[in-house]
Amino acid sequence: MRQPAAAVLPFGKSAESKRMHSSASSGLEMHGTTILCVRKNGKVVMMGDGQVSQGDMVVKPNATKVRKLGDGRVLAGYAGSTADALTLMERLEGKLEEHEGQLMNACVALAKDWRTDKYLRRLEAVVLVADSKFSLKVTGLGDVLAPNGGVIAVGSGQPYALAAARALSGQEDLSAEEVARKSMEIASELCVYTNNHFTMHSLDVEEEESEA
Repeated sequence: MRQPAAAVLPFGKSAESKRMHSSASSGLEMHGTTILCVRKNGKVVMMGDGQVSQGDMVVKPNATKVRKLGDGRVLAGYAGSTADALTLMERLEGKLEEHEGQLMNACVALAKDWRTDKYLRRLEAVVLVADSKFSLKVTGLGDVLAPNGGVIAVGSGQPYALAAARALSGQEDLSAEEVARKSMEIASELCVYTNNHFTMHSLDVEEEESEA
C-alpha cells in the first residue's frame, strides 16, 4: 500500500492539539525532557535541559540534547530515545547534504523516510530543527510542523515552556535568549522530567526572515 508523503503543517492551536493527541497515543510526544526554540528580533535560539530519566529515576543530569548541524547553520534538538534521535540526526545531516543545505526540503525528505521505512518508523524521538529561515518539528507520523508566532517546543515540559515563551515574546525588552531561558526555568520548575542544566545554541537571522 502506498504511504502518504510528509505533510508540512502550520503549528497553530488546532493543529497542535490534534498532533499532541495523535503523537501521545503513539508514544512519540511526551518524552521526558524539554526543548524550546524561540525566534525573535533577528535571532533564533534553541535551548534544552540535560535530564535523562528512566522511569522515575534520573540517570543523567547533564546530557546534551541540542547541537549544531550542517556546518553550524542548523540548530537541532530532540526528545525521546537518545540512540534513536542520534540516528535521525545522522539521517538529517545526510539529507541536508543531499538538498544543498535547504532545511525545509531536507526535513520533508526525512519525514517521508521516517514514515515509510520499516526500520526508521520504529524510532521513538521527536526532532526540533531551525535555521535562518525556518523552525520545524519533525515527527515519525510523517509531519513537518512549522510554528505560528516564532515559538516551538517538544517534550514533556512543552506545555509550560511554550506557554511561557509565547507570553514573554510580547515583551519588547526581552531578547530571544532571555525569553528562552526564562521559559525553560519555568518548565524546569513545573515538569519533574526537566531540570535546569541548560544547553543553548543560537543563530543570527535577518529581521525580515525572522518575521516571515
